[in-house]
Amino acid sequence: MRRTDPEGHGPVRYGPPLPGHGLPVLPGLAAAAAGAHTEPTGGGRRLLDAARGYWDRRGLPTDPDRTAAAPGAPALLLALTAALGGDVLMPRPCAAWWEPTARLLGTTVFHVPTPAECGGVPDPYALLETVRRVRAEGGDPRLLVLSIADDPTATVAPPEVVHEVVEAAAGEGLHLVSDETWRDTVHQPHDTVLLSPAEMVPEGITVITDLAGPFLPPGWPAALARFPDNDFGTGLRDRVLDVLTALGARLATPVAEAAAYALGESDEITSRLTAAVRLHARVAAAAHHSLVSAGALARPPQAGRHLYADLAPLRSALSAYGVGDAQELEDFLTARLGMPAPGGHRFGDDLGALRVRLATGPLLGATDQERMESLTSPDPLELPHVERALTLLGSVFDDLRDDARRWESPR
Repeated sequence: MRRTDPEGHGPVRYGPPLPGHGLPVLPGLAAAAAGAHTEPTGGGRRLLDAARGYWDRRGLPTDPDRTAAAPGAPALLLALTAALGGDVLMPRPCAAWWEPTARLLGTTVFHVPTPAECGGVPDPYALLETVRRVRAEGGDPRLLVLSIADDPTATVAPPEVVHEVVEAAAGEGLHLVSDETWRDTVHQPHDTVLLSPAEMVPEGITVITDLAGPFLPPGWPAALARFPDNDFGTGLRDRVLDVLTALGARLATPVAEAAAYALGESDEITSRLTAAVRLHARVAAAAHHSLVSAGALARPPQAGRHLYADLAPLRSALSAYGVGDAQELEDFLTARLGMPAPGGHRFGDDLGALRVRLATGPLLGATDQERMESLTSPDPLELPHVERALTLLGSVFDDLRDDARRWESPR
């Protein structure tokens, strides 16, 4: 497998996709980043107090002493995996950085299929079957990582599905890590119910969120963990801090100050986030329409800044171009679209499946000026640079649809 960055920016970076796409840094963030003191491992009091307020506003009452901060979610997941030990379970597909982070420790990772209606969480029956099979083969599954607002599939898991998964995991003695990085990017917040597993079983869930997704600009890595409010959670946090200390994984002071400011959710922050979510939602919906019109299979995007498509119905056309697996599909679409199109194999999916993740960011413009125009326009789809990008996307997939029809028609 090639060791290139799925986002197309050089060496592999195992972390959540960084937002912004060249947008100027907000003035409040820049001012907040001017602090001068040294951050302790796990974050300073100001940041952890801000994290408490952030989670309190989302129905997750939090004691600052039950939280920790690190320079990116991969560092937190690495520390959690090391602290808990055993094997790790993840849905298929999952965020590109989850599996490599766990494997750094030599941990065995088992992927579990997702239900038909969403990604990000395992099918509860498949989860039970996988856990029992792994144990029968001598394995020791202890940790399940899931995401209610998912990258790569851009779906939001329905509360009833989350509840079934949580019950199944609890019954098997698994600890859950809920990656909630994209929970604040739901496209239709008034029509979509998002429920954290920590609201269901507060004593058995650790929540992590990477702020260098919705809240902070590129190059400012900061992530938070919220631990269960019980003796187990206390011990787990202590072990995680030990690992972070050994790694030297401390936040840079300017980033910690900016993160605390962002978590305060001032008007400046919330206005930018709302505008960005609205923009990505509109562009994602347009891109999704192009994909399904061409015959691809894709769930409607509900959150985040991506789409995940299955091009199996277009396999005959792709075969004519020498595309037979996800790596070849990635190469083909990246060249045709002029933008990164990482194959599903980068997200734990089968190499032989013709699945791909497409990001909405590259469709917003190629320069800072174009991206700002997209962000502030009342009708971004009418902007020439956005229209051109969506037209190219549509034409590439329409050509594949037409080729597939020719190959499949009787001769």
